Amino acid sequence: MVEPQDGLNAERARGTTRRSARPVANGGATGPGKVSGKASVKAPVKGDAAKTPAKPLSQNPHRTSEPREKNLEVAIGRSVRAFRRQKAMTVADLSRQTGLSIGMLSKIENGITSPSLATLQSLAHSLSVPITAFFRRYEERREVMHVKSGAAIEMDRAGTRAGHQYHLLGHIGANASGVIVEPYLIELNETSDVFPTFQHDGIELLYFLEGEVEYRHGDQAFHMRPGDSLFFDADAPHGPEKLLKLPARFLSVIAYPQAD
Repeated sequence: MVEPQDGLNAERARGTTRRSARPVANGGATGPGKVSGKASVKAPVKGDAAKTPAKPLSQNPHRTSEPREKNLEVAIGRSVRAFRRQKAMTVADLSRQTGLSIGMLSKIENGITSPSLATLQSLAHSLSVPITAFFRRYEERREVMHVKSGAAIEMDRAGTRAGHQYHLLGHIGANASGVIVEPYLIELNETSDVFPTFQHDGIELLYFLEGEVEYRHGDQAFHMRPGDSLFFDADAPHGPEKLLKLPARFLSVIAYPQAD
């Protein structure tokens, strides 16, 4: 005969055994009375997800520059005041260091007078800044060129081969960036020569719009199709080696330092 208390104990024991046989977090089942304290571990991710992220560009294209002044004297005066305050100097302090009167410094900072080169040199020395720093707030003219569809200038670039039609898409000469950029739309047809040995200063970007060309750069050849791009050091021999599908059209953007 089984006592009620003994039956209850037996039922509890069976329930314990059933509960302990449930799967645990690591995908297995523990034996009776065992407890798994291990967390699940995922296998390392392979493929694209495991690649090191590309290093971000150093230049922020969304950065806004500080407001610039159209009047040169005002731009210089504001720069002098800003540098003086950065140094925690009073006008009297700057007067003692430069030998300029407080009245003259006040006129310079308020853009009332145009300081001489000697005065600017003295201020630059006392404020520990290059003399060019006083002109950074001045708004220089920034050029822009709009070329309407079909209005690009057809031209012969130095070293152009027969049948290579160069359409200049815009030109800005000497500028604050110190870089000259020449953007072209180039067209090749049945009369075009192949010439894989162009060489010039700077770097070049090609972007293909139409046709197919085998384009050589140094000891490598690339089958270029619409949507393909090629970016390279233009000092190495380069150019179309095989005209595979004509007509061919592509953009060529050449950049090089402007002459002093």
